[in-house]
Amino acid sequence: MLELRSHSRTALDVPVEFIAKGGSERFAGRARDISLGGMFIETAKPLPFSSEVTIHVTLPSQKAPFALPGVVRWNRDGGMGVQFGLIGARETHAITELTHSST
Repeated sequence: MLELRSHSRTALDVPVEFIAKGGSERFAGRARDISLGGMFIETAKPLPFSSEVTIHVTLPSQKAPFALPGVVRWNRDGGMGVQFGLIGARETHAITELTHSST
């Protein structure tokens, strides 16, 4: 199978909460993998394709949570793939360290 991802991905298992743009309800899930490009969120409430979301997550080795903007790029029963929007330097560094430490 041809791999089209441009960023290395690493397995993860941390709780997340996410909110759809314009919404107020927080949904729970678990981040199962992550890269600089995005993450897979296992959840009973995957949002529709192209939904804009904010993901609240505390990554391993971080003390403070991140609020990561993203867009749902695919979904299925039990989860969704989210592509990150513009993320800051602290978030980029944390994700890069996480993905490089697992290789």
